[in-house]
Amino acid sequence: MPSLTKMIFGNGPLGPSFAPFIRQHPGIQKYWARWSNFYKNAAGYRQKGYLYDDLIVEETPQVQKALSRLSAKQRYDRVFRMRRGLTQSMAHKNLPKEQWVKADEDVRYLTPLIEQVVAEEAERAEWDYMTVEKIQQKRAEKRNIFSKREGTH
Repeated sequence: MPSLTKMIFGNGPLGPSFAPFIRQHPGIQKYWARWSNFYKNAAGYRQKGYLYDDLIVEETPQVQKALSRLSAKQRYDRVFRMRRGLTQSMAHKNLPKEQWVKADEDVRYLTPLIEQVVAEEAERAEWDYMTVEKIQQKRAEKRNIFSKREGTH
């Protein structure tokens, strides 16, 4: 039985999240959508030209592997957005309103890759610790080589 915090917050590759709990309850999801949109606009990352996935911390091995799977154009676009956003942040200015990232343009390009990497690592770990039943049987027979002789006295 998972812990209460794990059931409520979830435990995804990007850390704890209320998302699983909110998705299970349509009334809460409908209410939370308004606050979600307000927060995204108030956060200011779209005004600097960033996408949501540009804000993910790159220091974890899973994110590094996901970044290596991006196409050349996606990598170039990411670096361009990072440099432009950094320049805007240093100048304490926002981009002109027509250059702001619109809500429909703010797509998750990195999160699916991170989830894929995490799933692959979990599968690899499962295979690494898996033991085959026939091998276990053979090992058991090798351990009990004297058990057959004991009955033949």
